[in-house]
Amino acid sequence: MKKEFAVIGLGRFGGSICHALAEEGMEVMAIDVNEDRVNEFAKIASHAVVGDTTDESVIKSLGIRNFDHVIVAIGDNIQASILTTLILKEVGVKKITVKAQNDYHAKVLRKIGADHVVHPERDMGRRIAHSIVSNNVLDYLELSDEHSIVEIVANEKLAGHSIIDLDIRAKYGINIVAIKRKNEIIVSPQANEKIQFDDILIVIGADVDINRFEKKVMS
Repeated sequence: MKKEFAVIGLGRFGGSICHALAEEGMEVMAIDVNEDRVNEFAKIASHAVVGDTTDESVIKSLGIRNFDHVIVAIGDNIQASILTTLILKEVGVKKITVKAQNDYHAKVLRKIGADHVVHPERDMGRRIAHSIVSNNVLDYLELSDEHSIVEIVANEKLAGHSIIDLDIRAKYGINIVAIKRKNEIIVSPQANEKIQFDDILIVIGADVDINRFEKKVMS
């Protein structure tokens, strides 16, 4: 089943997340108080809605509590960001990621229950979108428009198999450049290295190949 996301605030940051989630094939509800911005995303998101999310009745009417993940990307209005996060928490949203304007704002957001706080100047919308779509991806770094380095947690399907057994390079065109295992880092692991459950695989390759690997092996 496709995951369902709601993005509140359609400025540059929220807009980039909206675009990236839509590209990943996710169901996305785009929400903003500005009607012009909402109209811009009407063709990109699954649903685009004009609404003031500092009003609890609006949040309840949109059924946001049923979404898998809500991203609060409200611009310069810190009060609106905090109020929205608080209401989302109170109505029982499962997972909330919030954009912080500064360190003080981030502290408040964490205190009121935000699951993940991001700083747009440090985190790219595409990187965040990629990590929240996959349960196994810990981190995602773009090397270019088409290539990335990704940290993936090894699941039961990979555990107990050596790199040569899995033949990842030949099948998917990607390379495991290192393995993080508890406090140890294995750089350029040997082909006969057996992957253990919960190992963190640092993988490099083309985005299309990494996505193929995630969908076929990690799902």
